[in-house]
Amino acid sequence: MKRTSLCALMLGAATLSSAATAQQSSITQTITGTRLDINATGEVTRVPDVAVISAGVVSRSETATGALQDSANRMSRVLAALKGAGVADRDIQTSNVSLNPEYRYPENQSPQLVGYTASNNVTVRFRDIRNSGKILDALVREGANQINGPNLVVDKPEAALDEARQKAIAIGRARAELYARSVGMRVARIVSMSESESYPAPPPVPMMARMEAASTKIEPGEQKLAVNLSMVFELQ
Repeated sequence: MKRTSLCALMLGAATLSSAATAQQSSITQTITGTRLDINATGEVTRVPDVAVISAGVVSRSETATGALQDSANRMSRVLAALKGAGVADRDIQTSNVSLNPEYRYPENQSPQLVGYTASNNVTVRFRDIRNSGKILDALVREGANQINGPNLVVDKPEAALDEARQKAIAIGRARAELYARSVGMRVARIVSMSESESYPAPPPVPMMARMEAASTKIEPGEQKLAVNLSMVFELQ
């Protein structure tokens, strides 16, 4: 009985081993013809629909408590202005709160503490880009004295990236067929493909807090989205 069981186990192990070998060989592709490697890029353009901007306040005081309190008061007015302009809570995120001492360095003397600097920054996503400039002006009036950005982005790029993928595949196929015809061969099949995405967003435009009569304007322009494909073809 024990001998029979042992034989059965050995047979089962051999069967599993054969199945594993068969599975492994089934996913290993061999090229009997000529291998051709192609890199293709599909690109599409979209108008950005979100502007990401950093806005903050910097306060100085002789005491740490005074600097933090002034910073908190001014940031409260900034947040109230944002929410009053219709910016949703989910689009406002605290990005930095800091407190740093300030020193004076007299010649041949030890550093002297002269006060503290407190800063409080939030990252804001504006979904109405063309009106975001007016909101920024309102923030400055309410006490914001640090503004950086904007970074203009496409909020949901999936559909655009799918279009770029289709373009990349078409470009890769056309390029492979061109090479094949040039050497008197034909494209037998695509052996493999690998993808890398690219988001060449424009660099952020530096902005300075200002109180001018003219309102700040932000133009969305266009943004390019791209997908890079590495493709392997078999030519025969």
